[in-house]
Amino acid sequence: MSTATRSVTSVDPTTGDQLAEYALSSPGEIDAALTRAAAAQTHWRRLSFDDRAAAIRAVAKELRARRDEGAALMTAEMGKTAREALAEIDKSALACDHYAEHAAEYLAPQQIDTDFKATYVQFEPLGVVLAVMPWNYPVWQVFRAGIPAMMAGNTMVLKHASNVTGSALFVGSVFANAFSDLGLLEVLVVPGGEVASLIADDRIAAVTLTGSESAGIQVAGECAKHLKKSVLELGGSDPFIVLADADVEATARAAIGARFLNTGQSCIASKRFIVIESIAEAFEEAFAARAAELRMGDPRGDVDLGPMSRSDLRDELADQVVRGVRAGGRVLTGGEVPEGPGAFYPPTVVAGVTRENVLAEEETFGPAAAVIRVRDADEAVAVANASRYGLSASIWTKNDEHARALSGRLEAGSVFVNLPSVSDPRVPIGGVKRSGWGRELGAWGIREFVNVQSVTVGPRAT
Repeated sequence: MSTATRSVTSVDPTTGDQLAEYALSSPGEIDAALTRAAAAQTHWRRLSFDDRAAAIRAVAKELRARRDEGAALMTAEMGKTAREALAEIDKSALACDHYAEHAAEYLAPQQIDTDFKATYVQFEPLGVVLAVMPWNYPVWQVFRAGIPAMMAGNTMVLKHASNVTGSALFVGSVFANAFSDLGLLEVLVVPGGEVASLIADDRIAAVTLTGSESAGIQVAGECAKHLKKSVLELGGSDPFIVLADADVEATARAAIGARFLNTGQSCIASKRFIVIESIAEAFEEAFAARAAELRMGDPRGDVDLGPMSRSDLRDELADQVVRGVRAGGRVLTGGEVPEGPGAFYPPTVVAGVTRENVLAEEETFGPAAAVIRVRDADEAVAVANASRYGLSASIWTKNDEHARALSGRLEAGSVFVNLPSVSDPRVPIGGVKRSGWGRELGAWGIREFVNVQSVTVGPRAT
């Protein structure tokens, strides 16, 4: 990004070629966008749930009509495979469908039995929500945070990651084309350094951020300074626990998707594979063999992995693997930066990792998996919890009851049994510890940006 020229450039991570240059939003444009969002919210909040649902369904229709366009932008800007990009568009539209149907139910007033004529709790919107979004799911992240907030009666201002500016503007145009008179979503092209001034603006009522731990710390500090509500979905080093009775081959197959989906660039991707000693060797062999079969290449083609989103992030991951090997890890497959253009890094499996290894202590945001051997289920839980993160976890076993008992001992916002960690519009997602606070999705997500208002009608009942 060049602050001198007040522009940002997007780069194709497959080739390293420049894609486009975008002018940064001027101070006047920022002010006008905030004014529009605030004015739109005063109208939007008064609409019935049926009217809001009709508008959000129109967004879904527009998004589906432009499915190929949006998917191609994501593939070009951050290297997502064409197949995964199309799936992301579809999932975003499904979030619209879900909240259009269920928002009224999720936010229905709740009656409380008191001594008065009536007492109830109702849920009123807060105002304009600032969304600071990451590059790894350029469309889904916006819809995941935005659609429930909007159905609750809020409007949104989007500050997206600079390397997916085209995708951000695409999302903005989807909303504008669906209905030009409501202004539910305003897109700003601004550097990260301007987020603090946006949070300070009186027209911003609350903030939602998905991003790194360091970004979360900065945003949380600014929100605290101005006493504004925030939801933070931050980093993760999610454990994938393989118990002794697990089906090794089936679990190894599932581990591939759990780690390497989106080229491993997902907060809720499994990163630490914690395996009971008695089956660890068999699991390592099966996991590494399947990882080695994955096809890496141009994400526009028939491949399993594209490049990482940026070369600097690829280099950071490569350095983590090098340091992990120096600390005793053994590379079973991958582990070498390929020659040629693009931010490519091969699917990598490192065995012999201990809980003190950098590959276990740090978040690895790319296609590298660390395998940690443990004696039993108790040690597996202890190792899983020996992380500053607590986003999601999965347990693999033939004994569902055992897994359910273990789930309550795991320090994670979500636990999956014999399933990879996934997000679903019906189910809340979020973390504990350094993975952030608050929840998105489900009934819990739509209630994050509301005033939980109690109303009591008197005098006392007779």
